[in-house]
Amino acid sequence: MHNTLAFPDLLRLIEERTAAFCAAIAAAPDLDAPVPSCPGWTLYDLVQHLGDGRRKWAEIVTAGPADAPPARTPAVAPREDLVAWMTESSRLLVEALKESGPDRGCWAWWSDFQSPRTTGTAARHQLQEIAVHTYDAQLTIGAPQPLPAEVALDGVEEFQTTCVATTSPWPHEPTIVDYHATEGRSWRVTLDAEGARVSDVPGTADATFSATASDLVLSFYGRKTADDLKGEGDHLRVFDRLVAWEPE
Repeated sequence: MHNTLAFPDLLRLIEERTAAFCAAIAAAPDLDAPVPSCPGWTLYDLVQHLGDGRRKWAEIVTAGPADAPPARTPAVAPREDLVAWMTESSRLLVEALKESGPDRGCWAWWSDFQSPRTTGTAARHQLQEIAVHTYDAQLTIGAPQPLPAEVALDGVEEFQTTCVATTSPWPHEPTIVDYHATEGRSWRVTLDAEGARVSDVPGTADATFSATASDLVLSFYGRKTADDLKGEGDHLRVFDRLVAWEPE
């Protein structure tokens, strides 16, 4: 497992993706426009979700090691000065991360099986959340852009180690899945009775997916489908099984 981004780079890219998100919001003619990739949400709902979520994580990081997130009242996004509110939301997160540094513990919803519950891992996941929702905002205004390569390359492994890694048994026959980014990096995921993990086990993959790192990440979050990826082996069945799997 190798994080391709240092902590200062994560903070820099959080700020950069926030600026891109805010640019899309500023360019939107209608905050009530539906977000195609988030059914039931308007653009305003998307800003509310992303902005309040960053404020929540700023509080989580500031609280340090804990068994539960701190109790809080959600912050409500104002329809006026929405971009300024979102910018402030991100600033609060980045400042909390800077103050804590990458190695301090904090509450997190994921298992520390492959992703430790630290502020560095939290920053890594926060970047991906902001990047994917920036794509959502851009898609809503008709100007979708791929995730920047350095964000997406880190995002492929980040998703596997944070959102997929589990000790819950895989309910099918043991499966090896390979992901190949056209930018030149590859990852292998093993799924079996011991769960799911990123590992360099020997053998031939049962399913292989190849695409840009951006398309791989967007497929993980349901913004792209198997049709947007080049697949080999039993890729369609494996893709459907991965989407349907809900580990305990």
